Amino acid sequence: MEPTHAADGPSRPLDLVGVGFGPSNLALAIAIEEHNATCAPGERVEARFLERQDTFRWHPGMLLDGATMQIAFPKDLVTFRNPASTFSFFSYLFDKGRLVDFVNHQTFFPTRHEFNDYLRWAAERVDADVHYGATVTRVGGVRGADGVVDEFEVETADGRTVRTRNLAVGAGLQEQIPDWATPSPRCFHNHQFLFRIEELPELVHQRFVVLGAGQSAAEVVQYLHRHYPQAEVHSVFSRYGYSPADDSPYANRIFDPSTVDELHGAERQERERVLELHRSTNYSVVDIELINELYTTEYQELVRGKRRLFMRRASEISRVVDGPDGIEVSVRSRLDDLTDTLMCDAVVLATGFTPTPLSSVIGDLAPADGVVAEVERDYRLVTSPDVRGGIYLQGGTEKTHGLTASLLSNVAVRSGEILTSLLQNRTAGLDLDSVGVSTLVDHSKNEFATSEAR
Repeated sequence: MEPTHAADGPSRPLDLVGVGFGPSNLALAIAIEEHNATCAPGERVEARFLERQDTFRWHPGMLLDGATMQIAFPKDLVTFRNPASTFSFFSYLFDKGRLVDFVNHQTFFPTRHEFNDYLRWAAERVDADVHYGATVTRVGGVRGADGVVDEFEVETADGRTVRTRNLAVGAGLQEQIPDWATPSPRCFHNHQFLFRIEELPELVHQRFVVLGAGQSAAEVVQYLHRHYPQAEVHSVFSRYGYSPADDSPYANRIFDPSTVDELHGAERQERERVLELHRSTNYSVVDIELINELYTTEYQELVRGKRRLFMRRASEISRVVDGPDGIEVSVRSRLDDLTDTLMCDAVVLATGFTPTPLSSVIGDLAPADGVVAEVERDYRLVTSPDVRGGIYLQGGTEKTHGLTASLLSNVAVRSGEILTSLLQNRTAGLDLDSVGVSTLVDHSKNEFATSEAR
C-alpha cells in the first residue's frame, strides 16, 4: 500500500494508536494513564485504542470451570513495572472484597475465570480512549513535505480515520487449523470450544475426538469426560504420552524480563538454540497435576472395565467426513499404520495458534511475506529508512525477544519499555537547544525505569 500524502491544513496527530485492546495494549493504556497523572501538561501522551470486539474479552471460549492460570498472579498487568499501581491483581482482590480469602487459598495461580474478571475490571477502570467495535481495515504511511513518513493514517470499517505518530500493534494470535480440516459446527478449534459445544445438536454417537498434546487439549479432554458422562473421549496426539510442563524455578527464568535483554543481544543461532531447548516450558506440554488426574481416570476405568477415556498416542487424524448426523474420523496409528474409523459428535482441534500476519494489519509497511521481521530491543519494528514513525509490536516477536512474546508474563514490563521508547523518540525531535540533554536523560531514568532497575 503506497503511503498517502499529508492533507492540506493542520491536523494534530495522536501520539499513539493501539490496534487491538487485549491484555498487552490494556497494560500499555494503564502505563500511559499513570504517566499522564504525574507528568507536566506538555508531556502527556495522547492515545486511542481500536478494538474490533464490542467489549473487552479474553479467550471466552476457553474459560473452563476450574481451569487455572499457568502464570503466577504477580505477573499481572502492572506489578513488575510498578508494584505500587492501583491496577494490580492485589488491588483488584481488595476492591472485590476477596483479598483475605484469596490469601487463605494459598495459591499463586487463580482460575482463568477470576483472571478474566480482573482483566475486565482493569479495562473498565482505565482512563483510556477505547473504541470498541472498531475493526481496522487500513494502515498507511503519511508522507510529509520531505517525503518521509512521520505519521500513519488508520482507517476503520465504518470509514473513520485517525492520524498518529506511533502504532502499537496488538493484533493477537490466530487459530492454527490443519490443512485437512474444514471448520464446521462439528469440527472446530478449541478457542471457540464453549460456544461450539453449547450449539451442538443432541448427541447421536456419544463420542468426541480431541486433537492436540498441549494444556488446552488436556483441559478439553477432562471437560468433555466430566460433563458428558455417557460419552467416549478420544485424545489424539503425535507424542507417546502427554509431556509435563517444565515450571521449575531455573527453567522459568526464560520468562524473566531481563532474559529479553540477553536473548535480543545474543547471536541468532544461539537465541534459536536456547529457545528450542526451553520449548517444554510452554509448547505441547501439560501441567503435571492434570496429567496425573487424567491418568488416574483412565486407570480407574481399566479397573472397572468400562472405558470412556482413550489415549490415542503416536497417532494422527488422516481423514474426516462431516455429515448431517455426525463426523466420521479416521485415526491412524503411526506405530503400526493401522487406522480406526470413529463416528463422532464433534472433533475439537486443540492445535495451537500462530501470530496474526503483520501484513494483514499494516499492509506494505510490514516486511515482505516470508521475511522474519527485524525488531529493535524496544519492540519497534525495523522499517525502511523513509519511515520515521514508530511501529511497536505487542506480540509476534518470539524470534527476537523470546518466549514471552505471546504470553502474559511480560506485558507489564513490555508496556513500560514501549512507553519509554515512545517518549524518548518524541523528545529526540525537540529542539535540543531549548531542552537540556541531561534533563532528558534524567527524566527517562526517573519516571520510566527499565525492568533491570526495578
